[in-house]
Amino acid sequence: MKKLFALIFLLLVMPAMAQKHYPAFKSGEWLKFRIHYGFLNASYATLHLSSKTLDSVPVYHVVGRGKTTGFASIFFKVDDTFESYFDRKDGKPYRFIRKTDEGGYTKDIEIDFNYNQEKAILKDNKAGKQLDIPVHNSIQDLLSASYHLRDRYQLKEFKEGQSIDLDMLFDDDGVFKFQLKYLGKEVIRTKFGKVECLKFRPLVQSGRVFKEKESLTLWVSNDLNKIPVRIKADLAVGSIKADLDGYNGLRNQFKIIMK
Repeated sequence: MKKLFALIFLLLVMPAMAQKHYPAFKSGEWLKFRIHYGFLNASYATLHLSSKTLDSVPVYHVVGRGKTTGFASIFFKVDDTFESYFDRKDGKPYRFIRKTDEGGYTKDIEIDFNYNQEKAILKDNKAGKQLDIPVHNSIQDLLSASYHLRDRYQLKEFKEGQSIDLDMLFDDDGVFKFQLKYLGKEVIRTKFGKVECLKFRPLVQSGRVFKEKESLTLWVSNDLNKIPVRIKADLAVGSIKADLDGYNGLRNQFKIIMK
């Protein structure tokens, strides 16, 4: 399970390809998700975006937090915090922070991106070590990736079955390729009413956690916000589902078809 909640955080902020010239987010955006593991209401996750200055550079600062609650915490305790600082203009990440405790598996990592030297400096505070990892100008971290996609791609340029690839860095495993395949549109029922969504299939590695390579499905609102509405994953044991449970500070109107 140690990689699962990091990936869930990625998908919770992973958007579709938004139209240019229509910003999909703004400072103050807040999203809340309820995560179910089987019949259990397993945890809640929140994402909050704000404006900051990092080393005199105007940046967005996004904080993602996830924690198991109630009965589920008896079986598997999760307390995760992810943070990213990325450029307000071009979306480049400058700093990434990961502090996780998932059933006793812990991580305490800080990553600083140095584009002039084409490297990321990773500090593992738990192990007391530091790594230099080669990176390029198009690298993204776990959280900055979603905002990059929301702002940089146009949906009309994509057809069903097409995919987009991203190089991503968020821990000491190094850079990995993340692929997202577009499956088309679908209307789903939510606590807010019916919502037309864009459906995606993130391609993941099968094995210890997921049943197969295409075990994940992501639904994103088909409006100018492009926020995740639902995620479903078939695991090696059981299944997990995350639903949008609350929102505030959206830049654009959240399009609901009917109650």
